Amino acid sequence: MHFLTKNHKIRKHGVEYEQIDREWDWDNFLILQAYMAIAAHHFLPFLRAMPFWNPQGLIYLIVLHMGPAEALYYWAHRAFHHDFLFSRYHSLHHASVTLQPSTAGTATFLEHLFLTCVMAIPLLGASWLGKGSILLVYLYILCFDFLRCMNHCNVEVVPMFIFRCMPPLKFLICTPSYHSLHHTETDTNFCLFMPAYDYLANTINKNSWLVHHSIREGQTDRVPDFVFLAHVVDLLSSLHVPFVFRSFSSTPFSTRWFLLPLWPFTIPVMFAMWAWAKPFVHTFYVLRGRLHYTWVIPRFGFQYFLPFAQEGINNLIEDAILSADKLGVKVISLAALNKNEALNGGGTLFVQKHPNLRVRVVHGNTLTAAVIINEIRTDVKEVFLTGATSKLGRAIALYLCRKQVRVLMLTSSTERFQAIQKEAPVECQKFLVHVTKYQAGQNCKTWIVGKWISFREQNWAPSGTHFYQFVVPPIFQLRRDCTYGKLAAMELPGDVEGLGSCEYTMSRRIVHACHAGGVVHSLEGWEHHEVGAIDVDRIDIVWKEAIKHGLKPVQ
Repeated sequence: MHFLTKNHKIRKHGVEYEQIDREWDWDNFLILQAYMAIAAHHFLPFLRAMPFWNPQGLIYLIVLHMGPAEALYYWAHRAFHHDFLFSRYHSLHHASVTLQPSTAGTATFLEHLFLTCVMAIPLLGASWLGKGSILLVYLYILCFDFLRCMNHCNVEVVPMFIFRCMPPLKFLICTPSYHSLHHTETDTNFCLFMPAYDYLANTINKNSWLVHHSIREGQTDRVPDFVFLAHVVDLLSSLHVPFVFRSFSSTPFSTRWFLLPLWPFTIPVMFAMWAWAKPFVHTFYVLRGRLHYTWVIPRFGFQYFLPFAQEGINNLIEDAILSADKLGVKVISLAALNKNEALNGGGTLFVQKHPNLRVRVVHGNTLTAAVIINEIRTDVKEVFLTGATSKLGRAIALYLCRKQVRVLMLTSSTERFQAIQKEAPVECQKFLVHVTKYQAGQNCKTWIVGKWISFREQNWAPSGTHFYQFVVPPIFQLRRDCTYGKLAAMELPGDVEGLGSCEYTMSRRIVHACHAGGVVHSLEGWEHHEVGAIDVDRIDIVWKEAIKHGLKPVQ
């Protein structure tokens, strides 16, 4: 997790989708090693009668590892860096520059076969000499794999005092930063776990211990330019995070079978977060040199509708905004329920309470409205709008009526409808029509859904209707004779770097429109807050700037 690793990260660059896909089958070597272990047990009689533990075997194993195993690996590794073998085999492993534990298991079949043979030398040697034991086998394999994963973890976990107290350990312990240098300067630091072989062959990177020292001294965390302030949606989606399942979080969220056994464990975590947690970093990426973070308010969707929890949620959001302001963040964008009108007036509460904020608070709904409006076909002359008096519903209705599109606004409040109607130009007010029942939309094939509707309510729509929506969670797609749009979203520009996690149910590199709205606000350097009611006059402006900066509407 970011707060544990940020000061000692070796390479501060996110793991991208391409690397995650390349390392998807990192665990194949476990299957190979299991088959080879079964074969060895079947064909080598001395492996069948081993005691549970023999302490003498540990000495034999250490000697055989430090000697034959380390030496064989070192020279074979150097051979794999020659052009012929590197281009055909080892380049797969070196394609990953930002290391993670799964990188350790990403290699070709030949390399896995060779590494398994290296592991077998100490184990078979100690067992053949009559000193092997069952516990020794498991301990060695676990330590071997742990050290390989540690060396690829991209965090310098080995403290400096170890080498200060015992300098000879520099020859015996390979640190994560030591191996990371091998991935950036590939003609140095070839050893498996013991740098002594690099010293002897003069292939050690001369900066190895300087890099280790500088990282362990601690590094100043770079201040993000933009923060998207999200929240947890529900119990299962709380597992859709990189520090739980890196590969799963790189795909759009959906309920998977392997999540169900973990569901009970999320409940105590939810209560612990409710009691003690503060906003935390979820993901980050870089866009045109600007660092973008996603922070998460440690609250689940249902908690936003508990009256007694709302003050605490607002306090968390306020703390996040003030922290961003103190750090020097330029723009903070509020996601979904964090800008709920009933909760804080779409962010107005915080701007009014802290008039001297340097960070710009943005709800991003202007771009959300623009995305929905630009999805509607230009030949549409009538729409049926639910959630018509909400912040987004109001803006969409006012914009469409200016385009002479008839808007059937579903609301039970005549007063709220009339207030919105008065905001429209006099000549356009006739295009806003107040309706109170779903039956009013039975002849309209364009529904814009801003309030959750059931199957019964969807049935009033005629066959061939398309449902546009800005309701969270999205409505169920229950009508086979109708089509359904997704939540308003935009694809990030192609030059985004370090992004390897999907935003809830969105596809790769696609973010919710309110997130994209904050990005545009940051890229443009706008100095105003975007809170409260949507300025209808700015919808086209924000849309044009989004397109100018390379954000794309989702087809």
